[in-house]
Amino acid sequence: MKPDALKQGPPAHCETRCDPGTSSDRQEESLSLLRELGGLIHDRFRLAALELQWARKSFVDRVVAGVMVGVLLMGAWLGLMAAAVLEFVKHEVLATSSALLLAVTSNLLLVLILGSVIRRKRRYLHFPATLHSFQATPSGQRDMG
Repeated sequence: MKPDALKQGPPAHCETRCDPGTSSDRQEESLSLLRELGGLIHDRFRLAALELQWARKSFVDRVVAGVMVGVLLMGAWLGLMAAAVLEFVKHEVLATSSALLLAVTSNLLLVLILGSVIRRKRRYLHFPATLHSFQATPSGQRDMG
């Protein structure tokens, strides 16, 4: 070993790993990780809040459509009964009962349309994006996303 080597200090590769003065770098890195974690938590809560808004709207849409289906079904039932009654009373007058049956048919068609709206809105009540964000992904896929 050269006598001058002690005067020069530690080797260059040891300055970052061996120096106790790097604790401030570790603290900065830890603070950076904590800020990143806070941002991640904030993003997850924001996503949950947005999905809650969609779920609320979907729920209201389903309730309104369900009430409309109920009213239309009652109207269809009453129309069917009125058609049957008119058929029995007037015996061969098909114009009135045919018109009532047409109204019943259109009511039932509206019931089918509203039923499909209810089925489509159902998927938003399961919070799909929030549940997907909580699933663990392999580290290789995280870098790609």
